[in-house]
Amino acid sequence: MWRQKNAYLCINMNEAVTEKLRVLAESAKYDVSCASSGTVRRNQSGGLGNTVGGMGICHSFTEDGRCISLLKIMLTNYCIYDCAYCINRRTNDIPRATLSVSELVELTIEFYRRNYIEGLFLSSGVVRNPDYTMERMVRVVKDLRTVHRFNGYIHLKSIPGCSEELIAEAGLYADRMSVNLEIPTEQNLKLLAPEKDHASVFAPMRYIQQGMLQSIEDRRKFRHTPRFVPAGQSTQMIVGVSPENDMQILTLSSALYKRSSMKRVYYSGFVPVNDYDKRLPTLTQAPLVRENRLYQADWLMRFYRFRADEIVDAQHPNLDIDIDPKLAWALRHPELFPVDVNTCDYLMLLRVPGIGVKSANLIVAARRYGRLNAEQLKKIGIVMKKAQYFITCRELPLLTVQEISPENVRKALSEPRKQKLLHNRQQLSLIFPD
Repeated sequence: MWRQKNAYLCINMNEAVTEKLRVLAESAKYDVSCASSGTVRRNQSGGLGNTVGGMGICHSFTEDGRCISLLKIMLTNYCIYDCAYCINRRTNDIPRATLSVSELVELTIEFYRRNYIEGLFLSSGVVRNPDYTMERMVRVVKDLRTVHRFNGYIHLKSIPGCSEELIAEAGLYADRMSVNLEIPTEQNLKLLAPEKDHASVFAPMRYIQQGMLQSIEDRRKFRHTPRFVPAGQSTQMIVGVSPENDMQILTLSSALYKRSSMKRVYYSGFVPVNDYDKRLPTLTQAPLVRENRLYQADWLMRFYRFRADEIVDAQHPNLDIDIDPKLAWALRHPELFPVDVNTCDYLMLLRVPGIGVKSANLIVAARRYGRLNAEQLKKIGIVMKKAQYFITCRELPLLTVQEISPENVRKALSEPRKQKLLHNRQQLSLIFPD
């Protein structure tokens, strides 16, 4: 698992701690709601680490399994809850471990000094009660900041149901905090995790937001006021474990993004780790294509100024698996196309399939000096394979969506992808026959 094996050999620690590290790193891998963008914590004289670097901070696992330099670990995988979808649920017979505060602090510092990590992502199962668990996690990050003067990135998971006082203290030491919603609707959360409710999740979210707003206000008056969760907060929803449609998921995400403190909503395809539980759907693998489409739709809401009800609605409650959400929206609204890239406004450019935020800005800047042609658009970086059906310019001779119909455009853009997937499956079947 990433560079852990080499790290274990290099760090002088006893076998008991090594085994704990193996167990707790494995238990933490299903949490994807970690991100470090949006914070600047520079090193100071006599300090250790920073969140600023040429390569940035990478702190999770990519789809192809490449390692990223974050110590992603749980304080303990013991848990008082029995959530149906969780590998660490109380009734599972799995290896259990707990790190002491001093052990985890030492591991973080030693891993950093050997250049294995650039920061820490810390979560935990709930032992005794939420406040007891959260208090131990706060001690870890407080020791790192105040005793060891560690200036690297820290992402701290907040325990649902913990007190406002602990959130207020944790926010002074963490760059980002997150509280996982897990299931989008209260009804299905109660079915799969009877001991949890959304109220215990939304309360710490509100505490984090209030702390951030208060910190911003205080820093306007007093320059050296400590920053509170400078990189904001995030959350995670599990996709495919309960019957919510994409409209319900994206509507909830849109509401969360209206809070100024919410930076990212993560979508995690359900991994069937407890296939014995009859409340769970029968899946052979995580719904990764749906997860990818949700991230694309999320990107449209965050950067392309789409509303959730434009991407999905009562007539189309689920995202199209075969084509991306922006293309699907454009095909549902052919009356708006084609647009002239030399005259249309910036917001409409953002809605053209194949045109991204960067290329839209370049188009607006470049057309001040003359009318753009197809060759110039390619140099700007437009994906002409998609955009050609939805734009006109000085000399674009191709047919548009109005002339060849949305159905034919869809077929032209989705069929090559299906053929490529089929070819890949055939090649895999030759390499790995049944």
